[in-house]
Amino acid sequence: MKQHKFPKIMGIVNVTPDSFSDGGLFVQKDTAIEHAMQLIADGADILDIGGESSRPNADEISIEEEKKRVIPVIEGIRKVNSTVKISIDTVKYDVAVAALDAGANIINDISGLGTDIQLATLAAVHNAGLIIMHIQGTPRTMQIKPSYNNVAEDVFSELSGKIELARSLGVANVMADVGIGFGKTAEHNWSLLKNLNKFENLGVPMVLGISRKSFLGKLLGIEHPIERDVATAMLHALLLEETIEIIRVHEVKQIVTLRKLWEVLRND
Repeated sequence: MKQHKFPKIMGIVNVTPDSFSDGGLFVQKDTAIEHAMQLIADGADILDIGGESSRPNADEISIEEEKKRVIPVIEGIRKVNSTVKISIDTVKYDVAVAALDAGANIINDISGLGTDIQLATLAAVHNAGLIIMHIQGTPRTMQIKPSYNNVAEDVFSELSGKIELARSLGVANVMADVGIGFGKTAEHNWSLLKNLNKFENLGVPMVLGISRKSFLGKLLGIEHPIERDVATAMLHALLLEETIEIIRVHEVKQIVTLRKLWEVLRND
């Protein structure tokens, strides 16, 4: 099935000191809000605000610390922009509650309801979107020895079960993410990307996050994550025939350029 509409662009705002590619750059509230505004100006449709790093071996932080990082940023964005979609990247119920109250519209749960099933109930009550991502293990353990019988089949099966669970709890707007880099080797990641068409059968919008990830660096010999933006855009270009509804990226401008080119080629 061919993609007939360019995916929505989700711009990443990491309000963390230790994220893998931009940790510490936007940890101050004003800097994070300024970055968010720039992403909107660049063409982002959605902002994904995260206060706890999910890189391998990242330290866990308290609920209060995470709220202290993200809530002022969401409130600050909402003071100047009431319409942009805001996603809160968290696995913590209390953080998600505060974020929705501050103006977020989507919960992006990298644990795929593995940390707190109440995130689904919360999304249902608030009529918020819920992104269910696949992960094997936790950010602390996920890259120790990831193992699958068949990665595409296994990820599909687990996501299918979680989507059914979320729907049973009343979530109307469920999205799914195969979780590139989350409890997967480079080979697992490539296998998932080669089999994205399979995930159309989940029957929900798909989110894809490949931005600056280490499997790209490993293949192309690009050590520094921030230097992987061109490779990120190129890989997204190669995947445009797949049915992906949201692409999650650090650098929005290049994806907007890709969108302009894509739209011109399809304009009769």
